[in-house]
Amino acid sequence: MNIFTPVSIKKVENFRAYDKITISGKIFAGRDAALPKLVKAFEQCRLQQMGIDLEGSVVFHTAVSPAGIGPTSSNKLDIESSIPVLSAAGVKIHLGKGSLNQGTVKALKECGSIFAITPPVTALFSAKLKSQRVVAFPEEGMEALYELEVEDFPAIVAIAHGVSIFEK
Repeated sequence: MNIFTPVSIKKVENFRAYDKITISGKIFAGRDAALPKLVKAFEQCRLQQMGIDLEGSVVFHTAVSPAGIGPTSSNKLDIESSIPVLSAAGVKIHLGKGSLNQGTVKALKECGSIFAITPPVTALFSAKLKSQRVVAFPEEGMEALYELEVEDFPAIVAIAHGVSIFEK
Protein backbone atom coordinates (compact mmCIF):
# COMPACT_ATOMS: atom_id res chain seq x y z
CA MET A 1 0.00 0.00 0.00
CA ASN A 2 1.46 3.37 -1.03
CA ILE A 3 1.01 6.23 1.44
CA PHE A 4 1.51 9.94 0.75
CA THR A 5 1.89 12.54 3.49
CA PRO A 6 -0.02 14.09 5.10
CA VAL A 7 -1.87 10.89 5.99
CA SER A 8 -5.67 11.10 6.25
CA ILE A 9 -7.75 9.53 8.99
CA LYS A 10 -9.57 7.54 6.27
CA LYS A 11 -6.27 6.05 5.12
CA VAL A 12 -5.30 5.05 8.67
CA GLU A 13 -8.68 3.32 9.12
CA ASN A 14 -7.68 0.92 6.32
CA PHE A 15 -4.37 -0.16 7.88
CA ARG A 16 -4.09 -3.58 9.48
CA ALA A 17 -1.26 -5.20 11.42
CA TYR A 18 1.18 -6.93 9.02
CA ASP A 19 0.33 -4.61 6.08
CA LYS A 20 3.37 -3.67 4.02
CA ILE A 21 3.42 0.03 3.20
CA THR A 22 5.63 2.55 1.46
CA ILE A 23 5.61 6.20 2.45
CA SER A 24 6.34 9.16 0.18
CA GLY A 25 6.42 12.82 1.13
CA LYS A 26 7.63 14.77 4.13
CA ILE A 27 8.19 12.99 7.44
CA PHE A 28 9.69 14.10 10.73
CA ALA A 29 12.74 12.38 12.22
CA GLY A 30 13.63 12.54 15.89
CA ARG A 31 14.53 10.42 18.88
CA ASP A 32 15.52 10.63 22.58
CA ALA A 33 16.65 14.28 22.55
CA ALA A 34 14.13 15.89 20.18
CA LEU A 35 10.86 14.07 20.89
CA PRO A 36 10.48 15.15 24.56
CA LYS A 37 11.14 18.73 23.42
CA LEU A 38 8.52 18.36 20.68
CA VAL A 39 6.01 17.11 23.27
CA LYS A 40 6.79 20.11 25.48
CA ALA A 41 6.36 22.50 22.53
CA PHE A 42 2.96 20.92 21.78
CA GLU A 43 1.87 21.15 25.43
CA GLN A 44 2.91 24.83 25.46
CA CYS A 45 1.02 25.50 22.18
CA ARG A 46 4.25 26.57 20.42
CA LEU A 47 4.19 24.28 17.36
CA GLN A 48 2.50 26.80 15.08
CA GLN A 49 5.03 29.53 15.90
CA MET A 50 7.78 26.97 15.23
CA GLY A 51 6.25 26.23 11.81
CA ILE A 52 5.50 22.60 12.70
CA ASP A 53 2.19 21.00 11.70
CA LEU A 54 1.75 17.48 13.04
CA GLU A 55 -1.72 16.86 11.60
CA GLY A 56 -1.51 13.74 9.43
CA SER A 57 2.23 13.53 9.93
CA VAL A 58 4.70 10.67 10.19
CA VAL A 59 7.43 10.59 12.87
CA PHE A 60 10.43 8.30 12.31
CA HIS A 61 12.38 7.38 15.46
CA THR A 62 15.91 8.01 14.21
CA ALA A 63 18.83 10.39 14.28
CA VAL A 64 20.11 11.88 11.03
CA SER A 65 23.82 11.64 10.31
CA PRO A 66 26.12 11.66 7.29
CA ALA A 67 26.35 7.88 7.70
CA GLY A 68 22.61 7.59 7.02
CA ILE A 69 19.38 6.95 8.88
CA GLY A 70 18.07 3.85 10.58
CA PRO A 71 15.44 3.09 13.21
CA THR A 72 16.14 3.29 16.91
CA SER A 73 14.23 1.36 19.55
CA SER A 74 10.84 2.98 19.99
CA ASN A 75 10.34 1.50 23.45
CA LYS A 76 12.99 3.73 25.04
CA LEU A 77 11.29 5.81 27.74
CA ASP A 78 11.81 9.23 26.11
CA ILE A 79 10.55 7.95 22.77
CA GLU A 80 7.64 5.72 23.82
CA SER A 81 6.30 8.32 26.26
CA SER A 82 6.08 10.80 23.36
CA ILE A 83 3.87 8.53 21.22
CA PRO A 84 0.51 9.08 23.01
CA VAL A 85 0.98 12.86 23.18
CA LEU A 86 2.18 13.23 19.60
CA SER A 87 -0.67 10.98 18.39
CA ALA A 88 -3.12 13.31 20.14
CA ALA A 89 -1.33 16.21 18.41
CA GLY A 90 -2.09 14.69 15.00
CA VAL A 91 0.74 12.26 14.20
CA LYS A 92 -0.82 9.35 12.29
CA ILE A 93 2.18 7.06 11.78
CA HIS A 94 5.07 6.43 14.17
CA LEU A 95 8.02 4.56 12.60
CA GLY A 96 10.68 2.72 14.55
CA LYS A 97 11.52 -0.72 15.86
CA GLY A 98 10.60 -2.92 18.80
CA SER A 99 7.43 -3.69 20.71
CA LEU A 100 5.44 -1.10 22.66
CA ASN A 101 3.60 -1.44 25.97
CA GLN A 102 -0.17 -1.97 26.23
CA GLY A 103 -0.77 1.62 27.35
CA THR A 104 0.85 2.91 24.18
CA VAL A 105 -1.08 0.41 22.02
CA LYS A 106 -4.31 1.69 23.61
CA ALA A 107 -3.34 5.34 23.08
CA LEU A 108 -2.58 4.67 19.41
CA LYS A 109 -6.03 3.10 18.99
CA GLU A 110 -7.79 5.96 20.80
CA CYS A 111 -6.03 8.57 18.64
CA GLY A 112 -6.50 6.73 15.34
CA SER A 113 -2.75 6.39 14.86
CA ILE A 114 -0.53 3.42 14.04
CA PHE A 115 3.00 2.18 14.69
CA ALA A 116 5.02 0.68 11.85
CA ILE A 117 8.40 -0.98 11.99
CA THR A 118 11.23 -0.46 9.58
CA PRO A 119 14.12 -2.77 8.83
CA PRO A 120 17.56 -1.61 10.04
CA VAL A 121 18.93 -1.09 6.52
CA THR A 122 20.66 2.28 6.44
CA ALA A 123 21.83 1.95 2.83
CA LEU A 124 18.28 1.35 1.59
CA PHE A 125 16.89 4.30 3.55
CA SER A 126 19.61 6.61 2.26
CA ALA A 127 18.53 5.80 -1.30
CA LYS A 128 14.91 6.71 -0.40
CA LEU A 129 15.90 10.07 1.15
CA LYS A 130 15.41 13.02 -1.23
CA SER A 131 16.15 15.94 1.11
CA GLN A 132 16.58 16.81 4.77
CA ARG A 133 16.50 19.94 6.92
CA VAL A 134 16.54 20.73 10.62
CA VAL A 135 13.16 22.13 11.70
CA ALA A 136 13.71 22.39 15.47
CA PHE A 137 16.25 21.91 18.26
CA PRO A 138 19.44 22.38 16.19
CA GLU A 139 21.46 22.34 19.41
CA GLU A 140 20.88 18.56 19.49
CA GLY A 141 23.03 18.00 16.39
CA MET A 142 22.17 14.73 14.65
CA GLU A 143 19.39 14.23 17.23
CA ALA A 144 17.65 17.50 16.25
CA LEU A 145 14.13 17.32 14.82
CA TYR A 146 14.47 16.93 11.06
CA GLU A 147 12.04 17.08 8.19
CA LEU A 148 12.90 14.44 5.62
CA GLU A 149 11.54 14.12 2.10
CA VAL A 150 11.28 10.42 1.28
CA GLU A 151 10.08 8.34 -1.63
CA ASP A 152 8.79 4.77 -1.33
CA PHE A 153 10.08 4.43 2.24
CA PRO A 154 9.30 0.83 3.34
CA ALA A 155 7.60 -0.20 6.58
CA ILE A 156 5.37 -2.90 8.03
CA VAL A 157 2.37 -1.97 10.16
CA ALA A 158 3.09 -3.42 13.60
CA ILE A 159 0.23 -1.93 15.62
CA ALA A 160 -3.15 -0.82 14.27
CA HIS A 161 -6.57 -0.54 15.93
CA GLY A 162 -5.32 -2.16 19.14
CA VAL A 163 -3.84 -5.20 17.37
CA SER A 164 -0.08 -5.73 17.73
CA ILE A 165 2.12 -8.17 15.82
CA PHE A 166 4.14 -8.51 19.03
CA GLU A 167 1.27 -10.13 20.96
CA LYS A 168 0.80 -13.86 20.75
